[in-house]
Amino acid sequence: MPLTATRWLAEYAWLPAHAEPTPDVLIEVEDGRISAVTPLTPGSRPPSGVDVYADAVPLPGLTLPGLANAHSHAFHRALRGRTHGGRGDFFSWRERMYAVADRLDPDTYLALARAVYAEMALAGITCVGEFHYLHHRPDGGAYDDPNAMGAALVEAAAHAGVRLTLLDTCYLASTVDGRPLAGPQRRFGDGDAAGWARRAGAFQPTDSHARVGAAVHSVRAVPADQLRTVADWARDRQAPLHVHLSEQPAENDECRAVHGRTPTALLADHGVLGPDTTAVHATHPTSADLTLLADSRTGVCLCPTTERDLADGIGPARRMADAGIRLSLGSDSHAVVDMFEEARAVELDERLRTRRRGHFTPVDLFATATAAGHAALGWADAGRIAVGARADLVTVRLDTARTAGVPPVGVFFAAGAADVDQVVVDGRVVVADGRHLSVDVPAELSASIEAVTPS
Repeated sequence: MPLTATRWLAEYAWLPAHAEPTPDVLIEVEDGRISAVTPLTPGSRPPSGVDVYADAVPLPGLTLPGLANAHSHAFHRALRGRTHGGRGDFFSWRERMYAVADRLDPDTYLALARAVYAEMALAGITCVGEFHYLHHRPDGGAYDDPNAMGAALVEAAAHAGVRLTLLDTCYLASTVDGRPLAGPQRRFGDGDAAGWARRAGAFQPTDSHARVGAAVHSVRAVPADQLRTVADWARDRQAPLHVHLSEQPAENDECRAVHGRTPTALLADHGVLGPDTTAVHATHPTSADLTLLADSRTGVCLCPTTERDLADGIGPARRMADAGIRLSLGSDSHAVVDMFEEARAVELDERLRTRRRGHFTPVDLFATATAAGHAALGWADAGRIAVGARADLVTVRLDTARTAGVPPVGVFFAAGAADVDQVVVDGRVVVADGRHLSVDVPAELSASIEAVTPS
């Protein structure tokens, strides 16, 4: 297959505002953007014997717009399969995570993130939001380039062929009551929010595949009187702003004890919520919290596979959607990298909670995995197969052991990352025949994880 093409002929393509995929769609691309989308109905086909589509590259299977992973911690991939040997909760898991964080430097992080982002590309992910707080040396001192770790992530995404929103994260304290960072957490901090803003503002990558947003790690990690500094920084730059929110009940209890209100209410009081803000997890909100999120037009990024892996709980996805809160998806700790699994878990977890079926339609799940995630990351021109949109095309095979006999509309309930056959990002082929064209993903994952995993 050529690395670039100007005409693609999809066996099926899922187009905007369509309840199900459309058969036989000609997609034309110019300068990395979709220039024409033509469903080949019988009336639009040329006369018999005339093949004006001979130069179009066939895409057998179902072609989707690029999938968006709106919440990633790339280095957590090194923990997959290593934290299941006993009992515990999020906080016991976190100690294992800190041990990996303590061993990373710009070179090892580049190698690991390159492999992780390439794994995402294999899964049909064309854009990732990296919630990045590994800023400094393990002792807390700055690298010669204070943004060397962020630069490594930008380079890693370029090697993997995906777009990146680097969500530069403010992380200043270890507890809601403001205890100082210690141990492995020291490398996360910039002293105060003003120091964070100076460092983050100095990083301005010119690469077309990358942009910088902001994040408040959580109400545990940013004192209340410094929240607005981060929010204002993001809004001044019209950049996405993300925040971990109510991931565990303990976070809610501690915030109430210190501030007399929930984390959501605290963020609202200090100007963090808004239409460019995405709350990650929001697993344990109150009814009043949901009203605050909806009224402020704040989005929510659900990470179902991580939330179940860490025993965090099941967020109220249907109540959020009913309130008008836009939902996106992330793979977070990368217990798995599979946006089909994340999407169907939104429906299946609601079934577990309510013991009823039918909370989200296939179209709903399609939107959370595509356009909603790209918008949450500041790429509103991606996530749909439409004229003017970025030419991101993800083709899923319909003839595997998992998808054979499944109608195309059922792909989010049947397919997995292994069924992704071809991936095009901004008009350029990144994955063909199920293989990444520039990264040996299994080999590089093995080597990079071994280099940072404590013995």
